Amino acid sequence: MARRSAATWLQPSGQGPWPAVLVIHENRGLNPYIEDVARRAAVEGFLALAPDGLAPLGGYPGNDDDGSGMQAKLDQAKLRTDMLNGAKFVKSHKLSNGKLGVTGFCWGGGTTNFIATAMGAALQAAVPFYGVAAATSQVPKIKAAVLAHLAENDERVNSTYPAYEAALKANNIPFEIHKYPGTQHGFHNDSTPRYKEEAAKLAWQRTIAFFRKNLA
Repeated sequence: MARRSAATWLQPSGQGPWPAVLVIHENRGLNPYIEDVARRAAVEGFLALAPDGLAPLGGYPGNDDDGSGMQAKLDQAKLRTDMLNGAKFVKSHKLSNGKLGVTGFCWGGGTTNFIATAMGAALQAAVPFYGVAAATSQVPKIKAAVLAHLAENDERVNSTYPAYEAALKANNIPFEIHKYPGTQHGFHNDSTPRYKEEAAKLAWQRTIAFFRKNLA
């Protein structure tokens, strides 16, 4: 059974320091798709770290089905803390300019929202892709700008956003929420049948522009 590294670490060409971005995987570990998202971030000029939450179990097993089963067995609170520690690590790295953005997909999107509440002013930009919203009671802790990407057909996740949006407004947190027509949960993942190229490219373009604006 194939094993991968505990994290993907990528830096742009040239001399740093660079703004840092943490990339958080879905509910199946650090698969090639998420590794490629980290690569795309580095190509755009960001110091990118994508941790593998499955590292305590030996790492991503080489296929998503087994990875999903492995991730479900982990202590979920510890798993989120591991990602939070990854965010702190890449932000404080000598190659980082001290500005941090976080993006994540599915489970990683929800964890992105969690990290926004946990890091407060230490985080500058949060970009969850179809991730469950942060608890409304925790929203006042958010100091980062938020850009959320939602699928049109994703009732479970989308139902958590009206209260989240109201709380972001009430706390004067800068945010954007985009819902992409004709898409399902996971539309950015180009390794699955749910991938929608036009929506995925637009969401990524918006993400990079958002990071450039808030991490400069």
